Amino acid sequence: MILTVTPNPSLDRTYEVPALERGEVLRATGERMDPGGKGVNLSRAVAAAGHDTRAVVPLGGAPGALVAELLAEQGIDVVPVPLSGHTRSNIAIAEPDGTLTKINAPGPDLTPRESEAILATVGEHAPAADWVACCGSLPRGLIPAWYADLVTRAHGHGSRVALDTSGPSLLAALRGRPDVVKPNAEELAEAVGRPLATVGDAVKAAEELRTAGAGTVLASLGADGQLLVSAEGVWYGTATVTAVRSNVGAGDASLAGFLAAGGEGPEALASAVAHGAAAVQLPGSQMPTPAHLDPAAVTVTADVPLDRALTE
Repeated sequence: MILTVTPNPSLDRTYEVPALERGEVLRATGERMDPGGKGVNLSRAVAAAGHDTRAVVPLGGAPGALVAELLAEQGIDVVPVPLSGHTRSNIAIAEPDGTLTKINAPGPDLTPRESEAILATVGEHAPAADWVACCGSLPRGLIPAWYADLVTRAHGHGSRVALDTSGPSLLAALRGRPDVVKPNAEELAEAVGRPLATVGDAVKAAEELRTAGAGTVLASLGADGQLLVSAEGVWYGTATVTAVRSNVGAGDASLAGFLAAGGEGPEALASAVAHGAAAVQLPGSQMPTPAHLDPAAVTVTADVPLDRALTE
């Protein structure tokens, strides 16, 4: 069972439009409403793949109630932590060429009592989990070290921990020694404080995160594939994608595929790449099912193209 923790969940509305034109009245050709947030998306992807998952989510107001309802409809065991504030609502506008414009609300301001309630709730459910996945940005009221506390507590319950966050929260959490961290190329560059021009640069940056405390680094490089850097070795994975429809939640789907396949080694990387490739070809933040996966389109190799330029 994979337990997810999403400190700043959302209610996400995605509209598909022929083109984004400022100042004009746009008529959507398609729309979706989904529960959002990295951990929420990960739970949705795990459930879509047929595995057990439980989602710890701080929720408040009518948007929060709708998030819980939508998650339950997808077969996810929801563990709500009541908030005095309202869960945020986000908007995404998707164009036919794959361009996505997102408007993300800041979210509620959590009180110290609500912060501790989330940590306590994770502690109650972590012993039953194979993985605890801590995902997304922190809402107002939570300091960057909050994730470090969460990682340490989860480890204390015997759980392996995957972390998908960025900036000061990622750097602070490394001292808790998370088993897996999953940055994208931009987040990886931010973490090491320099631009990454090649796949080799990304490998070096990932090794620096491992030195700082990460057990394994699963790095999403967008259209340039994915990297897995661990004590056992370095692998590089790519997939053939026919057309990009929306990249919302693609990284979350990748992490779900990785953890569901065991969370280590080239086989898990292949699963991550397959899930991510399937996700970008689906509308909005729809998560792929096994029927959407195309393992034959995935290539994983230990012969990493270090000189390959990163395009994103």
